Amino acid sequence: MNPNKTRPWRAGGLAATGLALALAPAPALAQDRPVLTVYTYDSFTADWGPGPQIEPAFEAVCGCDLAFVALGDGVALLSRLRLEGDATRADVVLGLDTNLTAEAAATGLFAPHGLDVAAVADNLPIDWDDPLFVPFDWSSFAIVYDTTEIAQAPTSLRAFIEDSDIPLVIQDPRTSTPGLGLMLWVKSVYGDQAATAWERLRPRIVATTRGWSEAYGMFRAGEVPAVLSYSTSPPYHVLVEEDDTVAAMAFEEGHYLQVEVAGMVSGTDRPDLAGRFLAFLMEPPVQSVIPTTNWMYPVVSPADGLPAAFDFALTPERALLFDPETVAANRAAWVDEWLQAMSR
Repeated sequence: MNPNKTRPWRAGGLAATGLALALAPAPALAQDRPVLTVYTYDSFTADWGPGPQIEPAFEAVCGCDLAFVALGDGVALLSRLRLEGDATRADVVLGLDTNLTAEAAATGLFAPHGLDVAAVADNLPIDWDDPLFVPFDWSSFAIVYDTTEIAQAPTSLRAFIEDSDIPLVIQDPRTSTPGLGLMLWVKSVYGDQAATAWERLRPRIVATTRGWSEAYGMFRAGEVPAVLSYSTSPPYHVLVEEDDTVAAMAFEEGHYLQVEVAGMVSGTDRPDLAGRFLAFLMEPPVQSVIPTTNWMYPVVSPADGLPAAFDFALTPERALLFDPETVAANRAAWVDEWLQAMSR
């Protein structure tokens, strides 16, 4: 079980900005408690993830049962929601990112949140004005590696792809938000030559997994010396395992940014409760556990600062990010390009 930092509710938080929604005490009888169903990704609900701490914290103030349903990785969430359509059991979907928000909005399956996110999310690296999706954490993608196996890491994405012989495991962009992020990272650096870059990299890809958990598990089992993960992965090993031999490669072209979001399903029969949960994601009971459970940056500045282990996080000098509309317009074609390059 990972250690976690908690902190008291801050004065001047959501309540001061009009974001807070009144939370009633839980009713005495369990059968009187409504159920709020939240679709999310598997690592969020893992024993060491934020879900097991967020669930009792929200239930203590909402008068409800919070039911997380883990459905693989982030891209799989959108696919599942499209498949279920208006018949979905979800009230909230948590774990999409900005690479998927335009496509998710186009389904018509999400309702406006009505929250003044910009007034509270002071630790976001980008401006926020999305009326449908609420951010809850962020980080940058990175190639994470074992420094006992790799003495000299490449200093650019191009050098890693073109001049390195380092084996690695990645995630599938069709099912995984990190996998999609890597595909977009390569596209942002290589442009029209992205397919050639993938052909150069393909012989060194040991495995392409459906989600992050499987890929990182292979890395930690010693099956591969490098894995696609996050710039904030090394702090986990320092804080939890007292191991400083895991690092993230710093690339001079920049690193692709990920902001994770949640949204209310338009067909929910519990819109007030879903809205309460979206507001709760930006309050201290959630934001204070994000760094040491999801190993990402919170969107609200921590009152007591980040854990000292975050000194081991990579801080990219440049953030790369396509706007959601560009990704929506090109994702299918870029995935086809990736598939063709990986199969040659």
